Amino acid sequence: MALSGTIAQIQKALASGDVSSVDLISSAFSEIEREDGDGDEIFVRTFKNAAITQAAASDAMRKMGVPQGPLAGIPISVKDLFDVEGAPTTAGSAAYASVAEPAKRDATVMARLRAAGAIFLGHTNMTEFAYSGLGINPHFGTPLNVWDRHIGRVPGGSSSGAALSVMSNMAVAAIGSDTGGSVRIPAAFNRLYGFKPTTGRHPMDGVFPLSTTLDTVGPLARSMHCCRILDHVMAGLPVPEPDIRPISGLRFGILETIALDGLDMDVAGAFVRALETISRAGARLERIKIDALYNFEEISSLGSIAGPEAFHKHRDFIIAHGRQIDPRVLSRLEASADVTAADYIEMLALRQDMIERSHLATRSFDAILMPTVAIVPPEVKPLLASDALYTEANYKVLRNTALINNLGRPAATIPVGLKGGAPVGLMVVGEQGADAHVQDIAESLDEVLMPKRD
Repeated sequence: MALSGTIAQIQKALASGDVSSVDLISSAFSEIEREDGDGDEIFVRTFKNAAITQAAASDAMRKMGVPQGPLAGIPISVKDLFDVEGAPTTAGSAAYASVAEPAKRDATVMARLRAAGAIFLGHTNMTEFAYSGLGINPHFGTPLNVWDRHIGRVPGGSSSGAALSVMSNMAVAAIGSDTGGSVRIPAAFNRLYGFKPTTGRHPMDGVFPLSTTLDTVGPLARSMHCCRILDHVMAGLPVPEPDIRPISGLRFGILETIALDGLDMDVAGAFVRALETISRAGARLERIKIDALYNFEEISSLGSIAGPEAFHKHRDFIIAHGRQIDPRVLSRLEASADVTAADYIEMLALRQDMIERSHLATRSFDAILMPTVAIVPPEVKPLLASDALYTEANYKVLRNTALINNLGRPAATIPVGLKGGAPVGLMVVGEQGADAHVQDIAESLDEVLMPKRD
């Protein structure tokens, strides 16, 4: 059985006996190991033997009627940021791979997924240290976007392999991280669903750090309900039933500040079509401007919060192994060494002011809507040839998602691009702590938009 269904669909097939977990694992590794496939660029290491053993155990318990968790027998991929017992965690870095030792225990979010029955297929490729939104990796290769393969476009990052593992039928779903958009960008670029939680919703122990202020973890999958299941399991919460309701009468804010600047024509067109469909379904749309969000541009001009936090965390390794690090990643990290303590404190103050004032402006809306990414996936070759083009594209790709990371808010992305056209995501943003509400809204919107998309 190809791994092209949702978690709910595959759970149903497992329960009926139409498929076994061993069948799913076999299908996954048939794709991963195909000689003409992209498995070597999507995964940096696999856990095949352990996965087969766990699948057989899950099948045996199912036959005996032993109750199992909500992810029992479901194969998922794991970004190379998460500790998995017995395997090294190398953050997409060849230099780190040379010194990393096998993890002694699972990261807490991985332990919760494992306890729920999930089967880990392997660590997926990513931008080194998760420090770019493009998904380019000179060490382990760059898996190409599923759209426009003859040209060769970026997969989105930093959770590049996570998205491609799902789109290439190598996994049912994937776990990534999101510090500036690293779940939502590759999800939007590959017609998937992605969810970034409220900052602090999930424990971060055993997760390779980039920014202590902004780091979050989240799922990429084929439905928002899949994302809901994975998110709640990682948060240590029971999985609620979706509260999908008609969107008629709901009130959505359309963010004009920053979020709509410089949109690609394909993105603008898909966004407008989505809003028209939502409006015809009876929702109220109101354009809003929030001057406090210009703090984000000031934070960016001072060097960003993630930069100095990442440099502080990894500076000893950078000093010892800098020549082995992706030059584009290294240059951004080294530039953060010049950020002063005063500037860093100022950035944190600007962020807090932005959080407080934007909450006052949006708290009466059911959700805020905006394009997930301002541009379509750019071509890889020009970015490799020009540092200036790389830097410009990286900023455009990260801008909208990173804005929401700085607000600490939950956000979902759902695909809205036309079938056969460029991949485009619609971002649904809620207030801090309203994670389940955002998931409800995203699922409700998806039901309205799906006929237009397909």
